[in-house]
Amino acid sequence: MNYAPNLLPALITAANDTIAANAEQVTELDQAIGDGDHVVNLQRGLTALMAERETLATLTWPEAWQKIGMTLMSSIGGASGSLFGTLFVAMAQSAKGKTLDQTGFAEIFTRAVSAVKQRGKSDVGEKTLLDVLGPVAECLQTAQVDKIPIPELLTKVSETAIAGMEATRDMLATKGRAAFLAERSLGHIDAGARTTQLMVCAVADVLASHSNA
Repeated sequence: MNYAPNLLPALITAANDTIAANAEQVTELDQAIGDGDHVVNLQRGLTALMAERETLATLTWPEAWQKIGMTLMSSIGGASGSLFGTLFVAMAQSAKGKTLDQTGFAEIFTRAVSAVKQRGKSDVGEKTLLDVLGPVAECLQTAQVDKIPIPELLTKVSETAIAGMEATRDMLATKGRAAFLAERSLGHIDAGARTTQLMVCAVADVLASHSNA
């Protein structure tokens, strides 16, 4: 994929900006079936990453992912901090000894998503951020088998993330506070899926703009 960690400041800024721009909408989603504090908690983590972004740019990818994961765990807290943090820490661990090309990254990300499933005791189809992460991992795996060019892959990743987020609208929640609402959770998009989709799409947009790097 030939992307260097010096892209991290742009990636972090893009994630931070898209969450800020959509904070009100996501809060409304979260208030409908959750605790209403998802965006506030997530923004604490993004603020912490913004403060570290220049330092992160000087590290290797595994070092940066490890630091990002630990920062998110300590700054977000709660379930979201654990899940987002686990994703990046697992990416760092899975990257050891691997080449960070398209095939290598697909494997790294897929293993990291599996770690999130284990940590959250959840899976795709349960109205969580995994309904975005899971399909994106599958998209990456399929793309490396089919040898899809990076620009096309990034478009597919964004489309997959959006479809995964939208799919949560018709799912019955089984995790978190939303699970207590049973069938009343139907018809609502999961806030965690929405923020995950927003950040995935923001990252894909930045990478697309540097696809020849």
